[in-house]
Amino acid sequence: MKIQSLRGMPDLFPEDLERWHIFESKLYKIFHSFNTLEIRTPLLESTELFSRSVGSSSDIVNKELYSFLDRNEESISLRPEGSASVIRAIIQKKQEHEKHKLWYQGPMFRYERPQKGRFRQFHQVGVEYLGFEEGVSEYELISMVLQINKLIGISDYTIKINHLGDQLAKDSFCNSLVAFLQPHINELHEKDQVRLRSNPLRVLDSKEKSTQVLLKKGPKFQDYISEDSRNFLQNLVDTYSNHCNIQVDQSLVRGLDYYTGIVFESVSEKLGAQDAILGGGRYDNLSKQLGGKEMHAIGFAIGVERIIELLSIENIKQPLKVGFITLGEQIDKKTYKIADDLRSANNSIILDTFLSEGSLKSQLRRANKNNCSYVIIVGEDELKNDQVIWKDLRDDGEQELLTSKEVIDKYTNL
Repeated sequence: MKIQSLRGMPDLFPEDLERWHIFESKLYKIFHSFNTLEIRTPLLESTELFSRSVGSSSDIVNKELYSFLDRNEESISLRPEGSASVIRAIIQKKQEHEKHKLWYQGPMFRYERPQKGRFRQFHQVGVEYLGFEEGVSEYELISMVLQINKLIGISDYTIKINHLGDQLAKDSFCNSLVAFLQPHINELHEKDQVRLRSNPLRVLDSKEKSTQVLLKKGPKFQDYISEDSRNFLQNLVDTYSNHCNIQVDQSLVRGLDYYTGIVFESVSEKLGAQDAILGGGRYDNLSKQLGGKEMHAIGFAIGVERIIELLSIENIKQPLKVGFITLGEQIDKKTYKIADDLRSANNSIILDTFLSEGSLKSQLRRANKNNCSYVIIVGEDELKNDQVIWKDLRDDGEQELLTSKEVIDKYTNL
């Protein structure tokens, strides 16, 4: 019996990763332009980190954590998201009093039913602004979201945004929501009944039509937040309304307990039911929840698998590729030196060496299949005379005999 990969944990082959590499390289440029620096945290953390941050009543902790006991009988978990780990790292280094603009990337793990755009091992890229009060940081992060969508060619998207107020506003709203829904408890889906008891805010995020119909007549978040918060939310919408489709969505709460203040999502209808490209918000209380000092915080995370589906690469200039073909049974060390000199002369070009064994015809066929624009052919006779053949694989198909120095000059100036 053949061993298969675990369910919901796909392999990624070179042809799959072409879009990933384009996406990642463009993201790094954006982060650099915002002076946002990389942080890396472990895949494994104490389970308590996530039960205290995400919330013990959340689906992530109740059903989706990959948790197990280590040899010391301590419960550890594969990380389901990145923010808690970043905050834990800052607390551990006693840097809560400093300002940080950080980004991270890597695999996350949740034991949920695999479906299109959702896997048990998935990848996120996240951004965390720490130590910044509500204000400029919200504007900067939404600007970053716009830059990301623009640079990778996503035009058909909507930014949904809401303001959850402070903890007092959240508590007051939750009490009113429970009081409103309790007489209709039997009309709610079973999942929503559980949410109403354990985490009332999550009812707003329900996908059940009957629940959404009820909620239209229920209390509204904006009636419970301060006038300053309402004005701040509206100013954000007004600022970006000419740049993108941005809408206030009072049902938007995000799935994690630690959010307060502004929350937002970027969604695309092209992704179907799982339509969120990225999402995030403010979580000023998380540091204290995890045993640290008070620290303002806001961030967002990108679902890489989902955004890769939308990535447009048709108009992106692909790197030039040159095939390096060797003929003859005895390959002199000079051949390797030529290839090394070429790479040193211009490392922005892909030099595809050792295309295949066999005849010149078979190697040229392989070069064409690998999308090479040119080939450099080194045979035994050419090698004796310190020469190579330069062949154009595009329309004209011309070839010329060049010295080693001439081919390096030609390669350098491509």
